[in-house]
Amino acid sequence: MSELPIETHPLQPFLPEHAQWLFLGSFPPPQARWSMLFFYPNFINDFWRIMGYLFFDDREYFVVQGEKRFDQSAIEAFARDKGFAFFDTATKVRRLKGNASDAFLEIIEPTDVGSLLAAMPSCKNIITTGGLAGETLCRMLGVEQLPKIGEFVFCPQAQHSLGRDIIFWRMPSSSRAYPLKLEKKAEYYARLFE
Repeated sequence: MSELPIETHPLQPFLPEHAQWLFLGSFPPPQARWSMLFFYPNFINDFWRIMGYLFFDDREYFVVQGEKRFDQSAIEAFARDKGFAFFDTATKVRRLKGNASDAFLEIIEPTDVGSLLAAMPSCKNIITTGGLAGETLCRMLGVEQLPKIGEFVFCPQAQHSLGRDIIFWRMPSSSRAYPLKLEKKAEYYARLFE
């Protein structure tokens, strides 16, 4: 039996210089499931529906009408305008079951989150959008306990290494596999912007 292949992250980090929010998932799904070449690309993932619901009161705001894909140019413009940056906590993984489920991802190389933050001097908030991403970030930042969903912790190690306070927020997964209605997920994400 041959060893499973190692996949390298297919996207470059999206890091607007003025970004104040860094969203980190675990790793993208296989590219056959993508509807665009950007983060949260799977059409059945609710991340962009949550953003549409929160900011435009329209869960379909970023959906191309009549098509099963998101409007990547509108999403990138929105993210730049809001100061949202995106990447994932893993740079290299093995897919144990051929999907993006946290339970079946083996992280081979975690992302150097410190270098992402160094490129964004205004960024003070890191948001994880799933369980594995949260657990991985805890290890990276020296955080002893994963925050509860919808809550945050301060990261003293980041203050020491970056010279600024970093707040680590844990949000519910935007995957449809996570058993929570979109509106309830949006209530948690709304806490970021209060």
